[in-house]
Amino acid sequence: QVQLVESGGGLVQAGDSLRLSCAASGRTFSSKAMGWFRQAPGKERTFVAAISWSGSATYYGDSVRGRFTISKDSANNTVFLQMTRLEPGDTAVYYCAVSPYGYNWSLRTAYNYWGQGTQVTVSS
Repeated sequence: QVQLVESGGGLVQAGDSLRLSCAASGRTFSSKAMGWFRQAPGKERTFVAAISWSGSATYYGDSVRGRFTISKDSANNTVFLQMTRLEPGDTAVYYCAVSPYGYNWSLRTAYNYWGQGTQVTVSS
């Protein structure tokens, strides 16, 4: 089992920045990547960003590329999502997840453990 605990969500204004954190614990030795997804009300959960377990490779969804940065503190098994120039369209519950696979990190099905989510609300 892997436990994931997200933090850092909140209410901000358009143009502001926010940093999310996700701490992983438990049986992480078989993990290959960590990712962030988000889900707005009434919409599907969509890919935001992913990082390899070593931190050497990163991937981003088209809507956040250039505004969001994913990083990882390998010593503490913690992944961060630095979000800048936030827009009202970024409002969603943000979930972190762990993948045991070395590919397809933009797909929900590539992840087998999920956190409970943290709310991000961006006002205009």
